[in-house]
Amino acid sequence: MPVELKEYGSATEIAKNIDDEIARTKSMLGDYLRRLDEIRILAERSKKVRDVVFKLAGKKTAQNTLGEITVGNLEVVLDANPFHELTVIEEVVRGQQERLLALQKAREGLNWVDQIGDTEGLNYLVLERDGVPEKILLKIS
Repeated sequence: MPVELKEYGSATEIAKNIDDEIARTKSMLGDYLRRLDEIRILAERSKKVRDVVFKLAGKKTAQNTLGEITVGNLEVVLDANPFHELTVIEEVVRGQQERLLALQKAREGLNWVDQIGDTEGLNYLVLERDGVPEKILLKIS
């Protein structure tokens, strides 16, 4: 989660930047949701096939952790199946939804921008975490 300090010449620039980030995040979220639907269908089919094969073999279905290893802080899945992919895409979707919500709240918090507009000689230092403004410093130059 990168933390940055950005300087803007006007409050309108901040609002435009947030609007652009909201649009980009919505687009990415839409792409991930489509992908999630596709993988979910594949994962459900895969589960049905596994259940039938295990039933025919007279064995209980078990969550197999073979092929999953941890290297440092990184989890590596060898021979990933649709369930692994479904899990990571769900995590990405949740993250994008949280980011979108944070951006929308930040944009709502900038409603005062419409009242200020462009003010000559006033700079805005904005502390952003993952592209979401957290603090605005008004600086007279």
